[in-house]
Amino acid sequence: MSTPEDDRRFMAEAIRVSRTHTGLTDTNPSVGCVIVKDGQIVGSAVTAIGGRPHAETQAIAIAGDMARGATAYVTLEPCAHWGRTPPCANALVDAGVARVVVAVFDPDPRVAGQGLKILSDAGITVETGLMEEEGRRALAGYLMRQTRGRPFVTLKLAVSADGMLGRRGEEVAITGAQVRTEVHHLRAQSDAILVGIGTVLSDDPELTVRIPGLEHRSPLRIVLDRDARFPQTSRLARTADNVPVIVAAIGAGVAETDSVPTGDAPCRCGQHDHAEEARQTAITHINSPTLEALLKRLATRGISTLLVEGGATVASAFLAQDLVDRIILYVSDKVVGEGGLESPLTPSDIPPSFTLLGSAPVGPDRVYEYERSA
Repeated sequence: MSTPEDDRRFMAEAIRVSRTHTGLTDTNPSVGCVIVKDGQIVGSAVTAIGGRPHAETQAIAIAGDMARGATAYVTLEPCAHWGRTPPCANALVDAGVARVVVAVFDPDPRVAGQGLKILSDAGITVETGLMEEEGRRALAGYLMRQTRGRPFVTLKLAVSADGMLGRRGEEVAITGAQVRTEVHHLRAQSDAILVGIGTVLSDDPELTVRIPGLEHRSPLRIVLDRDARFPQTSRLARTADNVPVIVAAIGAGVAETDSVPTGDAPCRCGQHDHAEEARQTAITHINSPTLEALLKRLATRGISTLLVEGGATVASAFLAQDLVDRIILYVSDKVVGEGGLESPLTPSDIPPSFTLLGSAPVGPDRVYEYERSA
């Protein structure tokens, strides 16, 4: 018999495994499954890149005959609906597992307790809620899209010692190299990244992942631009054929539309810049009346996690409309001084609806992570 300490250890491993494919499983959740027999892990898997096969079926295949009579630790309720493959709940029954421990209930109406019922009806011992808080955190994007129809939004800000994001009209490095590396990892774990047109015009960012080996994990890039100021000469535009860009106009009275730039298809006459034409067709233009409407439209495109990188105007808008679920605040000991652009947040004025999860040094800087309270 496993002890409560054993159960927590194996579920923690399933959650750790689940995080290895965060942002890579399309519209499916990145689930971890660990199969244990006689105190040893005999099968371990995460939802495959692209969303299939699921974690449970892969872990069962790895365990083979050792799955019979074993315990499966799964971060999300096994699916109960038929898709391209049979339900994972049925696969666990067929494999002969004796016990299934689940961290998080699946709110998908096609599952919603049906996976647990299939297991219990087959005589399998089912236990739920183990390390649920940690499991929900790992599955935050999927759960937000299922329950509220929008992506899980993380707001990232880098703040100077005097509470500034930078200086108007110029790019200022607030934090050090270690923070920049960490931010690239945040991007790699996100489905999309969003900035305002002010950031594009002042900093000309690329917003891609530039860590060796992770370049392919660059997220969809979104620019809020109501007044059509997005420059076709920007780094975002020049790299749109490799990493797509959405330019979104937000405002009352703006009709919802979704289109690429109009114009003739690229010709073969040898007299035009076809590379430029290809870049422009990789830039989608969206009109939405509100930020929340935009987020809901992103969710229909399969976007589960959104990283908002600023600047001050965009951050303030998301906060004012209660659309932020997590705050990551990097604080530097540098002083910007006169002419600084004030941050909408510092560690001393976090909204009361957020709870501090932890704080840690990142090189010479410090990171604070907050999560919306339940």
